[in-house]
Amino acid sequence: MLTTIGFDADDTLWQNETYFRLTQGRFLQALADHAAPDRLAERLEAAERRNLAYYGFGVKGFTLSMIETAVEVTEGRVPGAVITDLVALGRELLEHPMELLPHVRTTVMALAADYRLVLITKGDLLHQEKKLAQSGLGDLFDGVEIVSDKTEATYRQAFARHGTGADQAMMVGNSLKSDVIPALAAGSWGVHVPHEHEWSYEAALAPTEHRRFHMIADLGDLPDIVEMVQRAPHS
Repeated sequence: MLTTIGFDADDTLWQNETYFRLTQGRFLQALADHAAPDRLAERLEAAERRNLAYYGFGVKGFTLSMIETAVEVTEGRVPGAVITDLVALGRELLEHPMELLPHVRTTVMALAADYRLVLITKGDLLHQEKKLAQSGLGDLFDGVEIVSDKTEATYRQAFARHGTGADQAMMVGNSLKSDVIPALAAGSWGVHVPHEHEWSYEAALAPTEHRRFHMIADLGDLPDIVEMVQRAPHS
């Protein structure tokens, strides 16, 4: 029996990676005189991965990684004006407009009538709280978990705290690595909603043979999946 549905936030409920990619493009332009674009992108991604353990996920860590990369590729000679520009890019990224993805509002509202809904997202606490407030969806969630990472233990704890346990919960998100695979390991259903842009860090193989795995084109298909799960005698 399904009682609780967890939702990822960025690129599941609203646009996020699109703005990161636009910002990265502007970073590549700012450092174009110092390194080739493909090499810059490679160095930036390496810095991001390296810094996750220190800064976590989110805009602030990304901004610091841009600055660190700029210092590295210029061997410390990056002009102060460029650093100022990179800080401004990070600030703009924190202020990007709220853009809900297709069918999000109607789907979340419909499911909130019959299920406990929990938002489970990674990222900077203040930024994620701000986006949730701007989305207009906040009152529809029975619980909000903003975590440093998403693991099997994360889902066990979140669904025990806000629901009736992981085995009676479903996690919905755009990342196989963060939203689906660890939720399945915790005993939940996992629903993958691919986004047009995927950060390479979140790439993983789809667990297509797992009996509790589902994939949908967008959130408009989620109510049908929920109904199918409820009807299945041994789901």
